[in-house]
Amino acid sequence: MNRADLSKQPAQVAAMFDEVSTHYDRTNAVLSVGNAALWRVATTRAVAPRPGERILDIAAGTGTSSVALTGTGAHVVAADFSDGMINVGRSRHAGNPLLEFVQADATALPFGDDEFDAVTISFGLRNVVEPKKALAEFYRVTKPGGRVVICEFSTPPFAPIRAGYFAYLNHIMPGVVRLASSNAEAYDYLGESIAAWPNQKTLSGWLRDAGFSMVAYRNLTFGIVALHRGVKAPVVRGHSDRSPFV
Repeated sequence: MNRADLSKQPAQVAAMFDEVSTHYDRTNAVLSVGNAALWRVATTRAVAPRPGERILDIAAGTGTSSVALTGTGAHVVAADFSDGMINVGRSRHAGNPLLEFVQADATALPFGDDEFDAVTISFGLRNVVEPKKALAEFYRVTKPGGRVVICEFSTPPFAPIRAGYFAYLNHIMPGVVRLASSNAEAYDYLGESIAAWPNQKTLSGWLRDAGFSMVAYRNLTFGIVALHRGVKAPVVRGHSDRSPFV
């Protein structure tokens, strides 16, 4: 059985996701108690895809999030580091002409500067060995005026919710995973990586450091997940940098 650890070595992470790719979406639905679909809807609305736009969905896995983005007529490039995920996605969504699968490393994207109207990543930035380098790449490939949307596990601000959530990760989820996943050991990494991941304000700071403006976030499911957003645009003198996203 393959599982990653908090060193997040790319080959190790890719091998882990290759192994769980076949039942990945089903396991996510079970572990999130159905919330995965709600988080996907919120992310799609935040990206706000428009007809004719070119959107990059990073760590797209089997393309479930990417398909949702094609609904309004946008062309979506679903990028993932895992061969197994890409192969399942290509097979599953072969009939969608608006969806293209590409193997890609988030820290060295194989795309030109200013190529995409929007860049998004859901539950993938946490798995990147150098997340700040990935954010710099997101900025590079986003068009001026384009946007970035990041959906990621985060830190519930309310202490009782936070305590209950981590109790679920540490004591309940392992038993559920043994029933739902083809590689239960791989999901030990899930809880470890969530516990080690920085909070909402820290990730917002990383987005600003990467060059994005109008950075903001809003919590989903009591802050178990946070939806972050930024814009690649010059600061216009006399206008506020505060985002209406919150």
